[in-house]
Amino acid sequence: MSYYHEGVDENAFQDNLLAWYRENQRELPWRINQDPYRVWVSEVMLQQTRVETVIPYYERFMEWFPTPEDFAKAEEEKVMKAWEGLGYYSRVRNLHTAVKEVVESYGGKVPDNKKDFSSLKGVGPYTAGAVLSIAYEQPEPAVDGNVMRVLSRVLLVTDDISKGKTRKQFEEVIPTLMGGTPPSEFNQALMELGALVCTPKSPGCLLCPVQSQCEARKQGVQQELPVKGKKKAPALKEMAAIIIKDSKGKFLIHQRGSKGLLARLWEFPNTEAEATSSQKVDLETFLKEEYGVEAAAGDSVQNVQHVFSHLVWDITVYEGTLKNADEIKGNCKWVTMEEARKLAFPVSHQKILKTIEEEEA
Repeated sequence: MSYYHEGVDENAFQDNLLAWYRENQRELPWRINQDPYRVWVSEVMLQQTRVETVIPYYERFMEWFPTPEDFAKAEEEKVMKAWEGLGYYSRVRNLHTAVKEVVESYGGKVPDNKKDFSSLKGVGPYTAGAVLSIAYEQPEPAVDGNVMRVLSRVLLVTDDISKGKTRKQFEEVIPTLMGGTPPSEFNQALMELGALVCTPKSPGCLLCPVQSQCEARKQGVQQELPVKGKKKAPALKEMAAIIIKDSKGKFLIHQRGSKGLLARLWEFPNTEAEATSSQKVDLETFLKEEYGVEAAAGDSVQNVQHVFSHLVWDITVYEGTLKNADEIKGNCKWVTMEEARKLAFPVSHQKILKTIEEEEA
């Protein structure tokens, strides 16, 4: 990795960074204490999700599952409902599995050594570093996007940060920069600086506490860093979904499979379809073959778009008229609105649910 580590005054960098953090750190619910379970939950939630979005989810999650034991014994349906809307649902499934192991194998105490903690389901280098440093004050690096952006500029790193080898080299240099500082404060200060000042666009260099140690600013290239390879544009997938009610006013929903995208979440019957007038026919055929339900698709009532990192769902939602559903098959069921509210739906299907709720109000 090409960087100007030798040119940075490490002591000044530490002093300036920590003084700024102590004065400017945000009051966040997971910073109330250094309880490793609370820290762990927050770090998993914060992966690829904004702080402002996470706060209400975190507070509700800790209310429902205040201890590892509470979380470990929770039913999966309730766990998924607590996470509903945060996305990247494999995170909470892995966390649930890992916390169960903590309760069963470690007496409910989150392991305080890297080997044992890293062996848990879903715990990668970042999560291990963040929890061990923040909760246990161990001098472990915690390299996320904010940290890589800050250090790319401070150390004038011109390597592509999307590559694993670049991240690994950041992990190797951080312990030197950390020196004898409190690991919890140092790592959180780097993250906080990236979130509040050293932002992706228009970094606030005049407000930056380490501007005098920043090699990129000295050379006027802070806007050009970090270097990051371009991602492919997400693929567009046309979908058709249908709202079908029975004679009692219940509507049909389906649970996704145990693996893959949005695993085990509930949704309205839907299928991939061409963006043509044949959508209705495709949907009716799909309903009969997959669920044993005969229905006629009426007018479209809603269009919902959901953007994943690699994929865009463009969903046309139809109202259906039920003809026959004597023996439904597949993992589906009829539910009332009250029953549906207790289940976890993807964001796109939450929007469909809201449409029904507004109609019934």
